[in-house]
Amino acid sequence: MSCLTGFSRLLIVVLMAFFSSSTLNAQEIDLQGHRGTRGLMPENTLPAFARALSIGVTTLELDLAVTRDNVVVVSHNLRLNREITRNQAGKWLREDGADVGAINPASRYAARFSSQTAVNGTVIPTLDQVFDLVKRSGNKTVRFNIETKLYPQEPDLAPAPTEFVEAVLKVIRGQQMSDRVTIQSFDWRTLQVVQKLAPEIPTAYLSVAQSWLDTLQSGKSGASPWLAGFDIDQFQQSEPRAIKAAAGRIWSPYHKEVTREKIDLAHQLGLEVVVWTVNEPRRMEELVAMGVDGIITDYPDRLRAVLQKIGLSVPKATPIK
Repeated sequence: MSCLTGFSRLLIVVLMAFFSSSTLNAQEIDLQGHRGTRGLMPENTLPAFARALSIGVTTLELDLAVTRDNVVVVSHNLRLNREITRNQAGKWLREDGADVGAINPASRYAARFSSQTAVNGTVIPTLDQVFDLVKRSGNKTVRFNIETKLYPQEPDLAPAPTEFVEAVLKVIRGQQMSDRVTIQSFDWRTLQVVQKLAPEIPTAYLSVAQSWLDTLQSGKSGASPWLAGFDIDQFQQSEPRAIKAAAGRIWSPYHKEVTREKIDLAHQLGLEVVVWTVNEPRRMEELVAMGVDGIITDYPDRLRAVLQKIGLSVPKATPIK
C-alpha cells in the first residue's frame, strides 16, 4: 500500500464502502410475526394477524391443531391453555380444556407480555379464516409459516402425522395457497409426509436442545422420537447435516443455539436459516450480521425498526381490521 498515491488509497476506500453497502442492501430478511403479534395482541387470533399485516411482515407465523371433528384450527396448545382462555361466563379456566382474547393477569405469561392488548370475546380461528382475512386485506405476497403441533410422546392429543398433514393440505389447496405456505415442525415426521404428498411446499425443520425442551437428544442411544428416524449423532451432531439428509429446505433453530459457523454450513448445504423467537433489537442486529435469512419475533414492529436502521428493505404494510 505504501507505493499507492493518496488518490489511489481514497479510491480503494470508496470502492470498498460501495461494495459493502451494495451487499448489505441486497440482503433481505424474512420478517415473521410470531403467532401473529404475540407481544402486541392475543396470540394466534385474527386480531393478531390483522395487526401483523398492518405493521407489515413478510410472513405470518402460526400454529395448527386439528379438532376431533377434523377442523384445522390455529392454536399453539393441543389443550386449551388456562393462562389465555376463559369460559362463556368470563371465568378463567381452572383446567386445560372460549374466549382467548386476553391473558390471565395473575399468570406468569401476563408478566412476559405486559404490553399485549386484550380483545375480549376473541375466539380460536380456523386456518380458513386466517386465509380469508389475508385475502380481504388485498395482500397478495405475504407468506404463511404454519407449524404442525404434534407430540410424539403423546400421540392421543393429535391425529397421526399423515392424517394431520392431509387435513392441513386440504385447506391449503382449497384456498389455493400452496405457493405461499411453508410448513414447519419440531416433529419431523410430518415434514417427511409433506415432502411426499406436497413436494412443492417448502419444509422448515425446527430444532432446540434446551433443558425445557430437547428435540435433538444428542449423545443419547438411538434417534430422538422427534426426528423421524434421523439420529443426530450420525450427522456429527449437526442440525444442518441432518436436515439436508432429510431433504428439508429450511433450518429453524432456537436463536441462542446458532453460530456463524453453523449458519455458513447450512448455506453451503443449500439451506435457509430462520431463527426463533427473537425479541431484543440488539440480538436481532447480531443475527442479521451473522447471516440469518429470517427472524421470527413476537414484536414485528421492533424488527422492522431494526431493519430500517441498518438499511435493509421491509415489507409493505396492508392495514386491515
